[in-house]
Amino acid sequence: MTQVLFYLMPPVESPAKAKVDSPVVTANANPAICEMHLLACQLAQQAFVKQQWVYIHCQDKQQAHAIDELLWQFEPSAFVPHNLKGEGPMTGSPVEIGFDRLGANKSRQVLINLADQAPPFAVNFGHIIDFVANDDQHKAVARERYRQYRGLGVNLQTQDLATHPLN
Repeated sequence: MTQVLFYLMPPVESPAKAKVDSPVVTANANPAICEMHLLACQLAQQAFVKQQWVYIHCQDKQQAHAIDELLWQFEPSAFVPHNLKGEGPMTGSPVEIGFDRLGANKSRQVLINLADQAPPFAVNFGHIIDFVANDDQHKAVARERYRQYRGLGVNLQTQDLATHPLN
């Protein structure tokens, strides 16, 4: 059965805490979303280390390119082989980034969802990672995704990163 883990993002104390040199951070960017994107990339890196193949599903082309750039900014010792969907080697990279309704080009174990909706192909993955950004507007969107996943009959769990941070 597909497992969905929602990470409840902790409060962001100030925009200065976000990585200002990140392509997902702009002068008008929501710091909570910037932190969520950084965590998504870190989780993709952890999955890669565990030899799990990952698909990062984005809301749109702009977000997909921003996540691609953010993954390139990791330290060389934490390099994550990745590509945008439709690019890269024929056999695929361990991490694929896309935004269409079709999903990954090949079978993968982990889906990291950054889109506003639960993707229709979500049940094709054994493990789904999703996020609840710490602002009211994005919490409402995440609640709707939670309902969508529940309608798909998957097992749902949450982890509050403010009280139970990642190891």
